[in-house]
Amino acid sequence: MMAEVKNKELATEWELIPLGEVFKLTSGKTKPNELFDEPIDDNIYPVFGGNGIMGFASEFNSEGENILIGRVGEYCGITRFVDEKCWITDNALYSREFLKDVDAKYLAYKLQLEDLSRLRNKGGQPLISQGPIAIHKVSLPKSLPEQKAIAQVLSTADAAIHTTEKLISQKVLRKKWLMQQLLTGKKRLKGFGGEWKEVPLSEMFSERNSTKYFDLPLLSIGQNGVYPQDESIKKDTSNDDKSKYKRICQGDIGYNTMRMWQGRSALSGLEGIVSPAYTVVTPKKNADSLFFSYLFKMPKMTNLFWRNSQGLVDDTLNCKYKDFSIVRVVLPQTKEEQTAIAQGLQAADKEISLLKTKAEKLREQKKGLMQQLLTGKVRLKID
Repeated sequence: MMAEVKNKELATEWELIPLGEVFKLTSGKTKPNELFDEPIDDNIYPVFGGNGIMGFASEFNSEGENILIGRVGEYCGITRFVDEKCWITDNALYSREFLKDVDAKYLAYKLQLEDLSRLRNKGGQPLISQGPIAIHKVSLPKSLPEQKAIAQVLSTADAAIHTTEKLISQKVLRKKWLMQQLLTGKKRLKGFGGEWKEVPLSEMFSERNSTKYFDLPLLSIGQNGVYPQDESIKKDTSNDDKSKYKRICQGDIGYNTMRMWQGRSALSGLEGIVSPAYTVVTPKKNADSLFFSYLFKMPKMTNLFWRNSQGLVDDTLNCKYKDFSIVRVVLPQTKEEQTAIAQGLQAADKEISLLKTKAEKLREQKKGLMQQLLTGKVRLKID
């Protein structure tokens, strides 16, 4: 149970204390002699650096409950809790000894909220040393049961996030398998039969090369979709003169002419104009563009686009419509089967999207709990 408390209660039941009076830190060691990409047997241990698990080793230099603090680079000050035998590299500091009766998991959460990256050196390579950490003061509940209770609440929130993220990974793998099966005809949906046939893309798409649509909004094409330029995090580098910018309509597929072989294509749900650096293709009556938006991401297809692009090196390759149009693909005999496959993959995408939204909400909820519980603004009632 949680309850609001006033500052005077916090003053009597919490204490402000330098971290140097809470624990002693030491630096990890260089990487072990053998570093594996994955566990190979039971006698294998994770190797931790400042950025999390770096691999696995057959030896360990730490065991029990530890607080790890990244000490160099972009992960400088990032804190995590580890409670297993592991190897800790010299990219991290870790708690060698606790000087005070404190719950290590609670303290790890507290330091995550504190954001120790603020203590790194000024200028040069980001680096954090033991001195600034030792004198940094944090407020802690004097009651160890309260610390443990707070840590348990936050651990439960973490477990919910982890479960959802694991499910997302499983759904992503399932979608990948579905694409490999359905888009190649290895697996057929119920109600469809007949052999697939090979046709050039010119039978499925024509080029849309309409220009001088000055009243339409400027759009950007990313690997995952078509969106208004003003929603892009990238700087607007478009020309003031938009006379050569191409119209793109709902149902069209736009692709980066120089990056089609990297899967840089997307189905448009909007009408607008895009840079001349893109090629826009519009589906013919026998083509379901949603189906092709998935198909064009397949490794076999991106390889075909690479082989049909013109240029001496990858940085100068161009897959213009004339090159796109001669690529031959094996397709269902009917548009209806294309649509059924596309709808199945779209359903998988929606499922993944809902889970990602759930995970983001769980992370926000945990963030709120940390702000409330780790500052003493809201207290847990301990039986």
